[in-house]
Amino acid sequence: MRVRTGGAKFQSLAVRALVLLLSLCAASPAAASAIYTYTLKDGTIVYTNVPPAGVKARRLGGQFRPAPKPTDPPAPVVISDSLVEEWIARAAAKYNIPLPLVRAVMHAESNFDRFAVSAKGASGLMQLMPSTARAMYVHDIFDVKQNIEGGVRYLRVLANEFDGQMEKMLAAYNAGPDAVHRFDGNVPPYDETQAYVRKVLALYFKYKEQAQAEAGPSSAGRASWQ
Repeated sequence: MRVRTGGAKFQSLAVRALVLLLSLCAASPAAASAIYTYTLKDGTIVYTNVPPAGVKARRLGGQFRPAPKPTDPPAPVVISDSLVEEWIARAAAKYNIPLPLVRAVMHAESNFDRFAVSAKGASGLMQLMPSTARAMYVHDIFDVKQNIEGGVRYLRVLANEFDGQMEKMLAAYNAGPDAVHRFDGNVPPYDETQAYVRKVLALYFKYKEQAQAEAGPSSAGRASWQ
């Protein structure tokens, strides 16, 4: 099964392929033992767990795995490598989003798994939907740096739209901005969304406390971003 990213048919093809991919992986774990990628003539980037024939493909490490559900308890932290941590920090600084919030969203969305895929077609570390990825100028949704950049850029868009109110930002990240507006700017009464907001906020305060502990007493008086 192929996953396409980029090109005019990006949204519909990617969603259908990713949903079917998860069902295939559940039925046959061996089918997801490797990931291959290649680029079509129109610039479309294809990811597949089936060895492609007749094209020059690159074999990647890892495999597609289901993303954690919003209602799942936080999984144990998987420490990212130093380069990924640098990209996370740079994106957080670039878009003025708290680093603990970026880490919390990434932890809840993918448990820091670059090949995480949800049943709805969200992909990568920040679990971007194809339409969101395109809007955030992400050409290759499984490219770690692009996925981080797109996800943090989207958090900035939501921060601007909801005046930096974290609960509304997170609700919009999960259910979409329209859902928040539909309920007069409140967190929608969806079990999944409310569980997601609670989960990410708990992780945010955890990462924030860790950062303050590492920074020492001198950071205690700094204003916190709300």
